[in-house]
Amino acid sequence: MNSINKTARMAGFLYLIYMVTHIISDAWRDSFIVLGDAAATAGNIMAHEKLFTITAVGDLLAAALFFLAAWALYVLLKPVNKNLALLFLLLNLAGVALQCISAINLFAALLLMNGPDYLNIIQTDQLQALAMFFLDLREKGFLIAQLFYGAWLFPLGYLVYKSGFLPKILGIVLMVHCFTWLSTVFQSFLFPSFVAITYVSWPLGFIAEFGLTLWLLIKGAKEQK
Repeated sequence: MNSINKTARMAGFLYLIYMVTHIISDAWRDSFIVLGDAAATAGNIMAHEKLFTITAVGDLLAAALFFLAAWALYVLLKPVNKNLALLFLLLNLAGVALQCISAINLFAALLLMNGPDYLNIIQTDQLQALAMFFLDLREKGFLIAQLFYGAWLFPLGYLVYKSGFLPKILGIVLMVHCFTWLSTVFQSFLFPSFVAITYVSWPLGFIAEFGLTLWLLIKGAKEQK
């Protein structure tokens, strides 16, 4: 059981560090972006260029930490059902890959605003508009990654429920959150003005994922009867 507890706490630690890194990076970056105003956004980013670069690197770091957390959960839950554990690991990996690819757009936007001399043939307002386009494209790419980040919650929740060493209620909440989060993703694409579902999915997501993180980090895995 010492090995299981260590794995559980490692998974919780990695999950927590991922969430902190992701939230901080997103919050800082969003503070620079003025929706619909490319010039103001470019001014904010160039005034804090180093910090914006750090948030872009933080995006990549968060993706790597998320996969490491998924790997630790795979090791922990593989004895319950190896195939389902491999499934949620692969779903997480697909989401991580899309997140990393979408992060390229952040560096593209920065390059357009403060790039090499050969970009001087393009007017400043056009460069700013293109930079805003790449920032918006990053958001779309990250949103596509949420399809896989949402889907991985169901096999994860099922294995938590069946494990016997983690609370069943957390497994149930994770499986329910899978459907609410996927609904949020499709709503964002198909009905962007209808945000009512986020009032359910975001709080439920906080309870599900942060609850699992705290349990793994503090309680570990209890011994099976």
